[in-house]
Amino acid sequence: MESENNETKISKVPKQLPEEEGGTFKELFKFALIVIVIVVPIRLFVAQPFIVSGQSMEPNFKDKEYLIVDELSYRFSNPTRGDVIIFKFPSQPKKYLIKRIIGLPGETVSIENSSVIVTNAENPGGFVIEEPYIENKTDSENFTLTLSDDEYFVLGDNRPVSSDSRVWGALSEDMIVGRPFLRLYPFSLISIFPGIDQVVYNN
Repeated sequence: MESENNETKISKVPKQLPEEEGGTFKELFKFALIVIVIVVPIRLFVAQPFIVSGQSMEPNFKDKEYLIVDELSYRFSNPTRGDVIIFKFPSQPKKYLIKRIIGLPGETVSIENSSVIVTNAENPGGFVIEEPYIENKTDSENFTLTLSDDEYFVLGDNRPVSSDSRVWGALSEDMIVGRPFLRLYPFSLISIFPGIDQVVYNN
């Protein structure tokens, strides 16, 4: 027979918590309140989850990818050329799109056949943007747009199927929500700041 010291023992839960544990539920409530105070603002103003829908950013962003979007950075610095951004569709603000910034405020963006040319104060003669991240370009396309001081020119990486600034014009800065910070799904493509690893600009 085994000795008493080897017995597994359990005890009944007391009907009332001891005095020193009487504040447990209050502590849980406080913890829940703290979580709400911290998490909700982060969810609303710092980062939001988005799911990619469509093919306009292929091959760099594909349908059904799950992204966490950084909404904080652009409060302290301006978007830059090459950034992939999430923004409210100008004509339907409840709809969100994902595109890449090509033209910055005050610049003129021209498209000649499949080449994108940017003219600005530093480059009055214009320069051609190198875009190694593009697999599908458009041919025989000619377009020119000059941006105001609070506008951006955005394009999809999959040009033939993208509805972007070529179609609906410049993007106002106040419509920009943020930029992808994390790609969480599919798991094989998890990455930080996806979509910028192949960006090359010669200005």
